Parts: sequence; structure tokens; C-alpha cells
Amino acid sequence: MIESKIKQLDILLNNYLELGSAMYGGEAVTQLEHALQCAQLSMAADDSDALVAASLLHDVGHLLAHLSNKAIQDTDDHHEKVAMQHLENLFGAEVTQPILLHVNAKRYLCAVDENYWSDLSQASKDSLEVQGGVFRPQEALEFMTLPFAKEAIKLRQYDDLAKTPNRLTPKLLDFKPMLERLLN
Repeated sequence: MIESKIKQLDILLNNYLELGSAMYGGEAVTQLEHALQCAQLSMAADDSDALVAASLLHDVGHLLAHLSNKAIQDTDDHHEKVAMQHLENLFGAEVTQPILLHVNAKRYLCAVDENYWSDLSQASKDSLEVQGGVFRPQEALEFMTLPFAKEAIKLRQYDDLAKTPNRLTPKLLDFKPMLERLLN
């Protein structure tokens, strides 16, 4: 069984290597650069391996949409749900739930932090609108009651910061031993 999961993980990592050179939305980094920068930020914060993995893999849904030719401009591809569904047979909730919640974490942060919106890149502002917009106060309260909401907020903050062209990061395969340890 574990061999099968390692094989699935290898396929996932190969997808990043093959498709990760695509630009990350309207940002100045590629999908792979963004993923590696997110993971690096999580590692620098001394997060758990699970949150580092979530940070690395949080946008795999974008790659899967590209792989299936379902990426459509100006619509919500629900990449967080696609990623969670793809990853839940490999990893536990400590990896998949922050991924599932990271889009709503942006909606939450916009609702509770008046400076957050102004610090977002234009591409993030644009995607927020198609992802449902800013949470209403009750939605923000409900979000914080969810398991892994705090981890999703941290992931979201890394997501916002991981857009620096040519930043030196670890290589994707440097994360493979950690990912293998997290396989369930």
C-alpha cells in the first residue's frame, strides 16, 4: 500500500516539475517558484512538517486544472477543493485542511484586517472577487471555529508573500523525504 502512495507522490511531484514552469496567475513567479517559496516561508517560521507540506502543495489544484485543460480565466476553479480531493488519499487532515481553507482564509483576513486588502497583489484582489469576496462578519466568526483555521491563515500569509522572482529556495525534491514521512 505504501509503495502505491509513494508512486502517487512521485507522479504529483513530476507534475510540478513538468507543469510548474507555468506562470502563477498574474504574478511574476511560476507555479513551482510560488510553491517552493511558500514552503520555505513555512520552514523559516518553524512550522510543523504538515504545514510545510500544505504550504508546498496548496495550489496543486491549479496544476491539476491545467493538466485536465479545465483552467478558465476569470472563473473560480475551486483549486483548493480539487487539491484537497486529490491529496486526501495521501495525507491526513493536518495537510489537507489548511489547503482546503486557504482561499477562505484570504476572505477572512480581508474581513478582519483593514490593511490586508491594500497589501494584496492585484491578481489576488481579482481572484478574491471570483472566490466569493470578503467574508461578512458572521462568516468570519464561523471560519475561526473551524479546525485548522489558524494554520490556513498562516498558509494564506505565506501565499501572499511567495511572489518574489528568482528567490533562492530549496529544490522540490528536497521535500520528498518529508512528504513520504507524512503519507498516511
